[in-house]
Amino acid sequence: MSKSLTSLRPRRRVIAAAVAVVLTAGALAAVGPVAAASAAGYPSWSDVEQAKASKDAQQAKVTEIKALLDDLTSKASAARASAAAAGKAYQDAQTKYDAATLEQQTLQGQADEAERTAKQSEAQAGQLAAQLGRASANDVTTDILTHPSASGDLLYELGAMSKLSEQADGIYSQASQDRGVAQGLADRAEQAKEALGALADAAQAKMQAAQDAADRAQTAVDAEADNKARLEAQLTLLTTNAKNVEAAYDKGVAAEKARRAAAEAAAARQAAAAAKASATTQGGSGGGTPNSSGWVRPAGGYQTSPYGYRVDPYTHYRALHAGVDLAPACYAPIYAAHSGTVTFAANGGGYGNEVVLDNGGGISTAYGHIVDGGILVSVGQHVEAGQQIAKIGSTGWSTGCHLHFETRVNGSAVDPVPFMAARGISV
Repeated sequence: MSKSLTSLRPRRRVIAAAVAVVLTAGALAAVGPVAAASAAGYPSWSDVEQAKASKDAQQAKVTEIKALLDDLTSKASAARASAAAAGKAYQDAQTKYDAATLEQQTLQGQADEAERTAKQSEAQAGQLAAQLGRASANDVTTDILTHPSASGDLLYELGAMSKLSEQADGIYSQASQDRGVAQGLADRAEQAKEALGALADAAQAKMQAAQDAADRAQTAVDAEADNKARLEAQLTLLTTNAKNVEAAYDKGVAAEKARRAAAEAAAARQAAAAAKASATTQGGSGGGTPNSSGWVRPAGGYQTSPYGYRVDPYTHYRALHAGVDLAPACYAPIYAAHSGTVTFAANGGGYGNEVVLDNGGGISTAYGHIVDGGILVSVGQHVEAGQQIAKIGSTGWSTGCHLHFETRVNGSAVDPVPFMAARGISV
């Protein structure tokens, strides 16, 4: 008897440890066990207790629960992968549109400059034409015949007119070339502009698809979190002699809620400390009371990378950097630069976790590389300028904690520095 009790104690300790691992896993539900157990298709604690009445029923229930666990894991994994792929597709479409927009703007600028040059050449040609017209009003040949004594001067005049005519021909030719260049550039700029519409539509569609995929992924992840720990605890009840498993599970759920609350409070304190440090040591703070234009700085920290083409530090390829980077501490607050409505809050591929706001009047702002779990708003939500919407992170194509901040006008990315400066904000 003594030997049996001794051999049983280690086994009970293993069982208790197994139950504890199940209960304290990060997948514990934020909802209560009763609500989770009532989900259609999942066994209740009563079902599991009844299954222990016979070995066949017990084995069938074990098989059922394992299949449910595998299905939960598979669906959550597939949903995450789908969301990541959709985010990457959105990023690629947005990057393609941004690069095409900048190219169109460059072409238009070149066309405008060529137009100015063509007009100057045409004006110069016109002036020479007028000068030649005035000179030809005097018939030099007739003057030579009627005034032979002045023929030397008149021949000089004839030679000068010939040179002037040659010069006029050259200027006319150059004006014609300049006009051709201007027209060619204008045509290319117009073609590029026409192509932008389709690219903009594609980027918008991909963004919506990424948001939908992220919502589906969150649903799958929530389902896994809501049910995995309970199912694993039920397996423990079926396959061991452990007692009071349901009560222990309930206690674990309560403990997990408390742990999460404590973690959120600690994160809030960390963010507040980071914001304070950012304000005092790193290039100014963000948020605060909006200025007279209704804008605020979206984060603290110095600017670490400007708008424009660069060698991407993550991919090592030359690409357009469609915003500016601000680098306060990790977990530091990200604020809405202007009031608006959230149109995107999900995985943005290389942008990492991203929030996009429609600020009205054709203006939108984007906030990228948010830390996992750091998005504090949802699609459709209205936010005010200076309201915290997220936390600084290093997700996506990022080599360190920072905010990638974009400003867009009618969908086209513009340099945030002059854009914000025109609204009284330095970034």
